[in-house]
Amino acid sequence: MKLAIMQPYIFPYIGYFQMINVVDEFVVYDNIKFTKKGWINRNRILVNGKDAYITLPLKKDSDYLDVRDRYLTDNWHLERRKILNKIIESYKKSSNFDQVFPLIESCILFEEKNLFKFIFNSLVQIKGYLGIRTPLIISSTIDIDHGLKFEKKVIEICKAQKATEYLNPIGGIELYSKVEFKENNLGLQFIKTGDIKYKQFDNDFIPYLSIIDVMMFNSKEVTQGYLNSSFSLL
Repeated sequence: MKLAIMQPYIFPYIGYFQMINVVDEFVVYDNIKFTKKGWINRNRILVNGKDAYITLPLKKDSDYLDVRDRYLTDNWHLERRKILNKIIESYKKSSNFDQVFPLIESCILFEEKNLFKFIFNSLVQIKGYLGIRTPLIISSTIDIDHGLKFEKKVIEICKAQKATEYLNPIGGIELYSKVEFKENNLGLQFIKTGDIKYKQFDNDFIPYLSIIDVMMFNSKEVTQGYLNSSFSLL
């Protein structure tokens, strides 16, 4: 059984969904420290031919809280309309807007201010749209010592879920040791997203934008093709 573990990201790039698609179970960390200026509550879309951020504004709180203990700002009901308007203006002329915007709108209008629950719902909805059947598991529901850190925690989650192989993004190739995993009867692989390129209006192509961008410019079938083939395992 192949397993992957990741932080929750809002509308992440296609590599995140490739990883969900290729494993048997996908664990999403909720009991992990929120990191500023990361990808948990923001991502990039195409705006006037350039990349620009969309950001979920958060209620001010301690920098030491876990993701599951952070909340969207009190005036989120106003801020979410600004995000939706930005997406509309950016993509209303895209080939797949009519099919994709209702999905994105549903995610953003989801009535939940807890940051983790809000993001988790969006992952579930997009996964469903793309036809990905891999179950998403919330990390805190797994019976392990959650005080463990880094590689040790990953290995214990794998054992608890009876995984035989762990898959990690290519960026972690320096962090994890195949020897350490092998000693724990686990295989270790890394996934690298391929050179996915498509037409973004008449602009120079900007890679690694949010999954929103991929879905707006590509049919569901084409996007599913990217999920199934445009990556390599190392």
